[in-house]
Amino acid sequence: MPDLTASLCYTDGLIPVIVQDAQTKQVLMFAYANEEAVSLTLSTGYAHYFSRSRNKLWKKGEESGHLQKIVNVFVDCDEDCLMYQVEQTGCACHEGYYSCFFRTVDGRVVLPKLKEPAAIYHK
Repeated sequence: MPDLTASLCYTDGLIPVIVQDAQTKQVLMFAYANEEAVSLTLSTGYAHYFSRSRNKLWKKGEESGHLQKIVNVFVDCDEDCLMYQVEQTGCACHEGYYSCFFRTVDGRVVLPKLKEPAAIYHK
């Protein structure tokens, strides 16, 4: 089986990443990764991303302790999007929800809040 990481299609140096709970298949979050973040994810077994707002590499859970242990990494048919299947520790969402997809487009919250952000990030 060929290693597809060398042929990944990055746009402006980034590739979109969909993150899914490996057991339940619930979508937890969406983020971007650069080549270094993908390499670190594959070599360490923990999810790394690139923050566009902070313009820096980050390991999920580095501040909160809410790590994402990689179970599988999938690439889509066009090799321009990744999906990480993870074992999520704590909340995936910085707002304290298990998934970043906790509300409908009309604003209805459909998941329970697990933690207050101040308790996660010690603000």
